[in-house]
Amino acid sequence: MAIEYAVIAGGCFWCTEAVFKSIQGVETVESGYTGGHTPSPTYQQVCQGDTGHAEAIRIGFDPAVVSYGDLLDISFATHDPTQLNRQGNDIGTQYRSAIFPANEAQAIEAKAAIARAALDHNQPIVTTIEPLQTWYPAEAYHQDYWAGEGQRNGFCLAVIPPKLQKLRKKYASHVKE
Repeated sequence: MAIEYAVIAGGCFWCTEAVFKSIQGVETVESGYTGGHTPSPTYQQVCQGDTGHAEAIRIGFDPAVVSYGDLLDISFATHDPTQLNRQGNDIGTQYRSAIFPANEAQAIEAKAAIARAALDHNQPIVTTIEPLQTWYPAEAYHQDYWAGEGQRNGFCLAVIPPKLQKLRKKYASHVKE
């Protein structure tokens, strides 16, 4: 099995991570930061909004089970790609909707996915396609979010179930049992 990687941003990385951990063919999901100018940013620095980084996830997936295009379509179906620099109450460039292709094939597919998403929305898609820069994994306590304090975060508990409902409704065949 050859693992490929997709890097996407669509708001809070915990809320995004929860969706992709449920997808067949997804082997790993890592929260982190990319797309900015500050070396080795911390969560606190990124939250201040001046590092240029997005809260993002890096998805390790088996392309024989789930395609890169499917992952992008799932992302568009489970966040609002028409909100500029925000998702719900999370506001700032760190919460932007973005795709970070690792190669030209992914960049072509990213453009195609944006075109497909535009058919499902009445507002313009503001998702950006940005060069994949250095990936900075989030600090360990963010990687262990679901096992620790984060699972009691009211915002995520309010946001994640509707995302998972959308996922199951539109992409039931992709969801792990």
